[in-house]
Amino acid sequence: MARYFGAALAAFFLISGQAQAQQQAPAPFPMPNMMQGTPQEQAACAPDSAKFCKRFEPDALQVLGCLQQNRGRLTKSCQSVLANRGV
Repeated sequence: MARYFGAALAAFFLISGQAQAQQQAPAPFPMPNMMQGTPQEQAACAPDSAKFCKRFEPDALQVLGCLQQNRGRLTKSCQSVLANRGV
């Protein structure tokens, strides 16, 4: 479960990085595992991801969207991870 949340964060950073790349020279395609959340961040959101978003696995973008849609129902620790990551 934690790996899906990490993949969701990676997908978010890939998408958000595209807006910056349009204003600058194209950046090389980053490796998704370089942008996954820390083990602590993954542990904070894994229970919420399993509870609310399991049906969207393994699609990382849909898991992230699901977490965003359920933000008010997430644990405070997962809400903090999303807020700290700008999601």
